[in-house]
Amino acid sequence: MRSLSVILAIAILLSGCSTQKEFFKDLTQNSQPTAKAEGVKEPQPKNLKEEWEEKETKIDGWTLVWHDEFSDADSLANWNSQDWPSEKNEELQYYSPSNVEVMDGHLKIESKKETYRGRDYTSGAVTTENKFQFRYGMVEIRAKLPEGQGLFPAFWMVPSEEDWLPEINIMDFLGQKPNEYFQVVHWEDEQGERQRDYSHYISEQLDFTEEFHDFGLIWEPGKLTWTLDGNVVFQSEEHSPDVPMYLYMNTAIGGDWPGDPDPNEEFPKEMLIDHVRVYQQQVFQKQ
Repeated sequence: MRSLSVILAIAILLSGCSTQKEFFKDLTQNSQPTAKAEGVKEPQPKNLKEEWEEKETKIDGWTLVWHDEFSDADSLANWNSQDWPSEKNEELQYYSPSNVEVMDGHLKIESKKETYRGRDYTSGAVTTENKFQFRYGMVEIRAKLPEGQGLFPAFWMVPSEEDWLPEINIMDFLGQKPNEYFQVVHWEDEQGERQRDYSHYISEQLDFTEEFHDFGLIWEPGKLTWTLDGNVVFQSEEHSPDVPMYLYMNTAIGGDWPGDPDPNEEFPKEMLIDHVRVYQQQVFQKQ
């Protein structure tokens, strides 16, 4: 794998909250920014599109097992576009397939201020449920995120079973804080209590709404490692799910954590995803 510059992280393990609203409050108030080792430079964006054209499908023991470069509209066949009003976290959007399209080599998830099926906003969400799932591997999602109060884009993974836990959040982002993002893992312990481990990355230089960045996860037995532009930003050994999971990408609007959009905010907003790639080590490719 690429050489990784290690950035020390503060891992915070809290007991489960009774509601998701309480969790979001704790996440905002109690989290601390990732601690940076002295002398370690902050991740810098790379032109991974050019690298991809030159490199093979293997990275030091990791083999590419699934990817989408969003070259044309046929890429949408790899995804399920969601079509339902969000009922989570008091969010405001209706997820409409018409808000998802492939354009100019990117997957565009658009968020609009419009009245549609009882909601005042529409947005987009896609998953690989029943199309692609995997157990252990390395995920790279290169994207430029939307800016604005009340926008909540996320890249995450959940199991194909009906229960929503465990869940791995590769990237949680608030549009009003363009230089920050969260990394989270949720699970239930043996007593059925919800648990989580997470970190909060704050950049001194980067604006995730201005340029494309590579948000990554290395999922191994007993350990999760989050990366930004190929650099480690957080590691957790508290819980690593041992079940196949699928990919989920969306932009939520409003709700318990980001709050309502500014009524004067200009819409539409868009999240652009350049590529999604999943690598595995050989030992896990047939599991």
